[in-house]
Amino acid sequence: MLAGHLGVALAAGRIEPRINLGILAAAALLLDLLLWLFVLAGWETVVTPADYAVTRQEEFRFPYSHSLVASLLWSAAAAALAWRCGAGSGTARRRMALIIAAVVFSHWLLDALVHRPELPLAGSSSLMIGAGLWNHLPLALAIEAAITLTGLWLLVSAAAFSRGRTAALAATMVVLLVFTIGGMLFAPPPPSAFAMAASSLALLVAACLLLGWLGRGEGATTVSRP
Repeated sequence: MLAGHLGVALAAGRIEPRINLGILAAAALLLDLLLWLFVLAGWETVVTPADYAVTRQEEFRFPYSHSLVASLLWSAAAAALAWRCGAGSGTARRRMALIIAAVVFSHWLLDALVHRPELPLAGSSSLMIGAGLWNHLPLALAIEAAITLTGLWLLVSAAAFSRGRTAALAATMVVLLVFTIGGMLFAPPPPSAFAMAASSLALLVAACLLLGWLGRGEGATTVSRP
């Protein structure tokens, strides 16, 4: 899931317009950013199973990035960083920290919905969680598309972006959604775990940078906050 996580980031941009979209995107994708870094470091693993052509699902061992306990800790760490680096009053910084934490943790909630039971409660030997919605791929992709487009609508309906920036943001999200759906349905298996991790990490970073650039500037939204 890529576009769906970013849809949550866009919806959060409607709630708190003072946070740049790139930061919200990084928060929404933080667990995957960590996953691919940890795969490259050899701390977590991803394996293409023999039945990949049928299931379209990789197999993950990712206790440090995607366990429930780790996800809560990463959410808390992101909130602490947002509080430390945020500007404004204590109330404003607390609000931004809570939103960042919620966006980070939303990643785990969405992954728990779509993954097979492979998200550990704590460590690799703990209870595995996952509703397995990817076993019903058309439904899973329809829900992801709905999350993506709803988040886009929530943001742009309250935004004071120029028409050009609105169109660019919409086009970016549509392209990412098509890429997500195409990848799940048609992409060949990756040549190696390293190649998958490196290419996925590059894509996530590029998406965060692009959304940050599109969401730059003062007065990006009409919603005012204290």
